Amino acid sequence: MNKQGIGTRCVQAGYTPGNGEPRQIPIVQSTTFKYDTSEDMGKLFDLEASGYFYTRLQNPTNDYVAAKIAALEGGTAAMLTSSGQAANFYALFNVCECGSHIVASSSIYGGTFNLIAVTMKKMGVDVTFVSPNASEEELNAAFQDNTRAMFGETIANPALTVLDIEKFAKVAHAHGVPLIVDNTFPTPVNCRPIEWGADIVTHSTTKYMDGHGAGVGGCIVDSGKFDWMAYADKFPGLCTPDDSYHGITYAEKFGKEGAFITKATAQIMRDLGSIQSPQNAFILNLGLESLHVRMPRHAENGLAVAKFLQSCPEVKKVTYPNLEGDEYYEMAQKYLPNGGCGVVSFELNGGRAAAESFMKKLKLIAIETHVADARSCCLNPATSTHRQMTDEQLEAAGIPAGLIRVSCGLEDSEDLIADIAQALH
Repeated sequence: MNKQGIGTRCVQAGYTPGNGEPRQIPIVQSTTFKYDTSEDMGKLFDLEASGYFYTRLQNPTNDYVAAKIAALEGGTAAMLTSSGQAANFYALFNVCECGSHIVASSSIYGGTFNLIAVTMKKMGVDVTFVSPNASEEELNAAFQDNTRAMFGETIANPALTVLDIEKFAKVAHAHGVPLIVDNTFPTPVNCRPIEWGADIVTHSTTKYMDGHGAGVGGCIVDSGKFDWMAYADKFPGLCTPDDSYHGITYAEKFGKEGAFITKATAQIMRDLGSIQSPQNAFILNLGLESLHVRMPRHAENGLAVAKFLQSCPEVKKVTYPNLEGDEYYEMAQKYLPNGGCGVVSFELNGGRAAAESFMKKLKLIAIETHVADARSCCLNPATSTHRQMTDEQLEAAGIPAGLIRVSCGLEDSEDLIADIAQALH
């Protein structure tokens, strides 16, 4: 069969039951696995055979779901993590070490900004933040001899800037490093960064992939296209023997298609242990099976709400990349022609005080530290998800203090607009 459509992959990919086996992905709720001999288990520890020995590293339920997400993104291998934060950390730390440097878009989720700018800096990994609108020359100037990765978000949370993936990939590859793209907001239904040159794709599966606010999780997908051995001096962790794993050289043994995820599993997950629970992986798969049906509705509602807000005198600015006239409209037409997501950001006249007053008046749309759910919700990032950032950092990330982020769920758009209208008035 030719390559299946995105809807078929959402429903069918990752798991094919045999005769008499469960039709639904089974939940393997076990920490350990039994073997007949020490030799059998030893082959697993030597990475000479495939199988399972401890759920902290791998679990069959997780692998079925990871395989589905890899198929959706067009990658060769994937792994689940306990959260989107863990996914981004593992993806970066898998190629970085003390003394490394990262080039990252400044327009990213506040928690990820803090992870890179503060926590990883304490680990000896430095960063240069660049504007998502930077020219090739400006991006090139940010690179250093010790740069090991470039990072950005397809649609930034909550600034809703759209990353020029092709341009960022071109610059990253010119410097011999991978481009890592967080694709949480559009999901592979609306954008597949690997097709535009990204090497590694991450997700907070907590958001649209789960879709119901039921389970926290993350995922890393490898494109299988980056040639690690071509830049062996930059990536010793992948291209030289790992003394902590019997001297295996991941890039030689598993090739471009499997080295990155194998190392992230056998080394990073082994030592840090941020595994997604099999129960959460099962819940995630239920969400994935309807992802291709839900995303068009989220995008439809987002555009309807954005158009309404654009007509309101109380609103200073509306940001929604698929809204005609938006700064990123042309970029969205390139990367997100079928729609982006259900998240709309807007700034009220009156700043932070007006934002707080508005949110208190909402009846249907709930104030939550969440986004990308079947139920609509909103928050003021400056006082919640991004409160660790200074006003200068907020401005650089395109998040003024009075900004409101509303995540349009699956309700009727007329009801969402009515709730916003009464709160504004």
